[in-house]
Amino acid sequence: MKRRTFVRSSVAAAVAASLSTRRSMAALYQEAPQAPPDVDAITGAGGEITLKGKDIADLAARMRGRLLLPGDDGYDQARHILNPSFDKRPALIAQPTGTADVRAAVDFARDHDNLLLAVKCGGHSASGKSTCDGGMQIDLSAFRDVRVDPIARTARVTGGSLLGQLDHESMAYDLVAPMGTVSHTGVGGLVTGGGFGRVARRFGLSVDNLTSVDVVTADGQFLRASKDENPDLFWGVRGGGGNFGIVTSFEFDLHPMQRQVVGGRVMFPIAKAREILTFFADYSQKAPDELDIGFLVFYPPGGADGMAGFFLCYSGSESEAERVLAPMSALGTPMADTTQAIDYVALQRSGDTDDPRARGSYLKSGFVSSMPADLISAIVDGLEGHPDRSTGVFMQLSGGAINRVPSDATAFANRDIMGNLLSSVGWKHGDDPGQHIRWIKDYWATLEPFTKGFYSNDLAVDQRTAAIHANWGENYDRLVRVKNEYDPGNLFRLNANVQPTV
Repeated sequence: MKRRTFVRSSVAAAVAASLSTRRSMAALYQEAPQAPPDVDAITGAGGEITLKGKDIADLAARMRGRLLLPGDDGYDQARHILNPSFDKRPALIAQPTGTADVRAAVDFARDHDNLLLAVKCGGHSASGKSTCDGGMQIDLSAFRDVRVDPIARTARVTGGSLLGQLDHESMAYDLVAPMGTVSHTGVGGLVTGGGFGRVARRFGLSVDNLTSVDVVTADGQFLRASKDENPDLFWGVRGGGGNFGIVTSFEFDLHPMQRQVVGGRVMFPIAKAREILTFFADYSQKAPDELDIGFLVFYPPGGADGMAGFFLCYSGSESEAERVLAPMSALGTPMADTTQAIDYVALQRSGDTDDPRARGSYLKSGFVSSMPADLISAIVDGLEGHPDRSTGVFMQLSGGAINRVPSDATAFANRDIMGNLLSSVGWKHGDDPGQHIRWIKDYWATLEPFTKGFYSNDLAVDQRTAAIHANWGENYDRLVRVKNEYDPGNLFRLNANVQPTV
């Protein structure tokens, strides 16, 4: 029997039989002529184990969603993430449709020597940690739903949902939750890491608008966490990433906001890069909370001319937008200006197709508290074009409501920053990335001295453990205590990992 006959999505005849006789899928597996084959796998600690076919069949029988093995229909689509540089092959992939399935998959991973476990929501992990080689991937793509209560101004979002779904549903009532900037980003990964976005300066990070979560912890428990219930877990989930379990439901407060905002990009020739960054260093600190603005300095591949400029979103009154953006006229006539009144949901989708992570890419990032002249010089003087790669530096501005939250109010500790500085290199998928990665590391070494800490959602694949721990500052010891309570065996380790001490 081929292994694909084991997968419920592939067994059309079995599904038809179950519908006609009203038998459970579990009964069909129990009557199967043979179990799936044994599968070699890897534990989180790196040990080699064999997953027995009977145990795999038992897990499938406990799940309503699909369970995929290598070679099954849908396996390759599920294992891939946004960045094709990470071409990993899990031993099996669970695709839950609800919390019961998540619990079954977590129990299986824990009971099999803490099987290496990756959790995929939108698949945007910059370090490739939403997939794995030889372990189990829990793919939440079949577990997506958003429900908005326009009277209470709240939204309930299931664990696999994408931020574009939340934007679409909430803005139907002129309500918004601060989310990221690419609509196919997973809510789970974004929010548990902090959640920067186009209206975060006005309304706070995503975690600042979270009122409760449902979490499946490493021991398979289903727990509700809020400021009044399991408050330490609630604190840790808000910035501590996926260290403590899988969030199966998020509840957010929503804010009134008109659908139409003013947004787009204003781009100039690369020769104006120093002038643009000098302007940004001053102007951004005077900007109202309603203005999200970042800079971009970029060289496309192929030897084309570079560009420098701004991406922006003004969510205040349209009548005030012209006054707020007027200082940029001092920079002269741009080579391209897409700034316009635009539907917020459309603006949120505008970066979906040019996300550099969708090609071969490598990212380094860090938080900066200011932009002195020496940093501007390092950015401009060190960046260079190359025929076989794209190179870029950009910043997402912090400040406003983000910085008015105390650093210990949530696990996200970096509340005193000016912004998130990122450098990226991209190459044609399939090319040898070695020379390109070496270049960006050398370039980043000239910028890193100006940084302190980093955004855990931009975790580099080779980030040092000591730097990960230091990133949480004085919050780290409390994070360890939460980890010790809810995941002492470090089942959830494919993240910016908090290592347990028990």
